[in-house]
Amino acid sequence: MTDARVKRYLVLEDGSVFEGYAFGADAGTAGEVVFSTSMTGYQEMLTDPSFAGQIVVPTYPMIGNYGINGRDAESARIRVAGFVVREHCDQPSHADSEMTVDEYLRSQDVPGLWGIDTRALTRRLRTRGVMMGALGSSAEAAVGQLKAASTYGDTDLVQAVTTGHSYRWTDSDGDRQHSNSDAGQRRPDWPRRRVLVSDYGVKYNIMRLLQSRGCEVITFPATATAEELLQREPDGILLSPGPGDPELLDYAVETAKGIVGKVPVFGICLGNQVLARAFGGSTYKLKFGHRGANHPVKDLRTGRAYITAQNHGYAVDADSLPANVEVSHVSLNDGTVEGMRHREMPVMSIQYHSEASPGPRDSEYIFDDFVALMDQGMDQGMNEAKSN
Repeated sequence: MTDARVKRYLVLEDGSVFEGYAFGADAGTAGEVVFSTSMTGYQEMLTDPSFAGQIVVPTYPMIGNYGINGRDAESARIRVAGFVVREHCDQPSHADSEMTVDEYLRSQDVPGLWGIDTRALTRRLRTRGVMMGALGSSAEAAVGQLKAASTYGDTDLVQAVTTGHSYRWTDSDGDRQHSNSDAGQRRPDWPRRRVLVSDYGVKYNIMRLLQSRGCEVITFPATATAEELLQREPDGILLSPGPGDPELLDYAVETAKGIVGKVPVFGICLGNQVLARAFGGSTYKLKFGHRGANHPVKDLRTGRAYITAQNHGYAVDADSLPANVEVSHVSLNDGTVEGMRHREMPVMSIQYHSEASPGPRDSEYIFDDFVALMDQGMDQGMNEAKSN
């Protein structure tokens, strides 16, 4: 265990200094400092690619009490730049625990800070907005890290988290496995629907939920073009969540423009913002973002409200959307866009994370809607083939 007496400092770009103790890796780091209001799910939080480039601050005071296990990661590695908590538990109690959060961070060279007033830090971020910050062994070292760091909003972080090659997703007996074999070649014994995922920072559970609904899931790099995707003859394409500013992703927007109207499309989080841009809309940065598992969202089609998990710092400008795109979901906290539907083409999207489980499964109906959208397209295609 890391010596609890070793000091570590967090310095924000507004000059604020928070003094605490080191845990995790013996290293410095810099990133955008953000807070999450989730009470559980810290392993999912640490491995969520949408947190790339960010120093994450859970508002819940005790982190690590159930340890780290072998099944709750949402990607292949820790994605956060740093982790700041009020208190971390070095003696977790759970039958599935394999290591502490401290050991987990150290195993992947990610630094942490504990022992500061995370309530005060959260209030500062809510009041002044999220900002860049750095962790260092001294305040001076942290300032040096901060000065040398690239600004979060100027960096294409999708390139840091996307896959380097296409692969077919398999999830056998709870194991997360990637398989390159025959990626992109249709097999007669495979499930009826084929879904391609443009990986901007996809989470494992997205692919797992698609597979559980009878879909073959093949993931592609974020830079894959519309032509490359469409030649795989998909029944649907999913634009995944991911980190960073959607205004930097012109290549993803061009791909989205090339696939809408040709195949059913489903966008989640960053995928929602990419679709908005593809339709001619715009996005903007939120003051402190939506991050946590307790965000209420209203489905305007049914009038029902859902408690959702969210992780994003940007939002779609509703007034910028064309008339043929309707807002399907809104945040009950601040009225921001939480989902869209195209009025003429089979395109749908949401801003929140329907693959997460705050409800615990209330929002999984969105995946059923996507499957229905694909089935309608397949049935229409078969009817057209018969008529010809």
